[in-house]
Amino acid sequence: RYFAVRLDSGALVVSQQLDRERLCGAAASCVLSVQVVAENPLQLFRLEVEILDLNDNSPSFPTSHRTLRVAESATVGARFPLESAQDPDVGTNAVGSYQLSPNSHFSLDVKQQQDGKLFPELVLERALDREEQPELQLVLTARDGGSPARSGTAQITVLVLDVNDNAPTFDRATYKVQVPENTPTGSLLIQLNASDPDEGSNGEMQYSFGVHTSDSVRRLFALDPQSGKVRVSGALDFEESPFYEIYVRAHDGGVPEMEGHCMLQVEVEDANDNPPEVLLTSLLNPVPEDTPLDTVVGLFNVRDRDSG
Repeated sequence: RYFAVRLDSGALVVSQQLDRERLCGAAASCVLSVQVVAENPLQLFRLEVEILDLNDNSPSFPTSHRTLRVAESATVGARFPLESAQDPDVGTNAVGSYQLSPNSHFSLDVKQQQDGKLFPELVLERALDREEQPELQLVLTARDGGSPARSGTAQITVLVLDVNDNAPTFDRATYKVQVPENTPTGSLLIQLNASDPDEGSNGEMQYSFGVHTSDSVRRLFALDPQSGKVRVSGALDFEESPFYEIYVRAHDGGVPEMEGHCMLQVEVEDANDNPPEVLLTSLLNPVPEDTPLDTVVGLFNVRDRDSG
């Protein structure tokens, strides 16, 4: 089928193209048995033809692109096995080495099985941080030992999975607002905003009063747990208290949850909401008719609870 004999010379020649990989697969030795019959005199010749391998195939990976999901909490030294490249050539023409593109987090370790097959593993050399770099692009190259060498590549996308490693933080540690004492109930004072670079529930925010917030403050002010908006919920009175401190806590939805804190200082501005009060203190009652001129017979005291 693959060979023919020239009648004029008796030479054994190849009659069609040989493909060692199709004929013998991954076998280290590829030998075909050939029988030749000669006439006059009749004689049978048995031959063995060894098909030598040529480096006519490049290494290839089962998939040209792979996505690897790694938690940002993975410890340095963690290993992540990768798929090996395939090369139908044998011997030195088979896959002989792997190389990883330069990067700041992973190195490549190549192990050898008993049958000589190589398989690569990623090794984490530097801790991951999803907030710093949520995704890494790597290129894995497989090379054979032929001359010239052939190679194949696979793209590896490393997705860094989030863990709840960041606490909510406010823009400032202390916020200050001023509000007239006659501000209507329901009026917005301020919208507090905490941020968390984590994603998903690890970055979802809830607001609440801190443990040091007094009961009187809780009666006069309302805090929306979703938006962080602080509103007036009671009647403010400058004369009763011109200043309030509100402690606010923000926590995320992670497990375990993490929290941040800030303080809101509310300065109540006086409004002219109190009439003057006149107090009369009588010193002489009744006043004698012979009371001398300029005698003090009473004291008027005028006061106003408003300031300024």
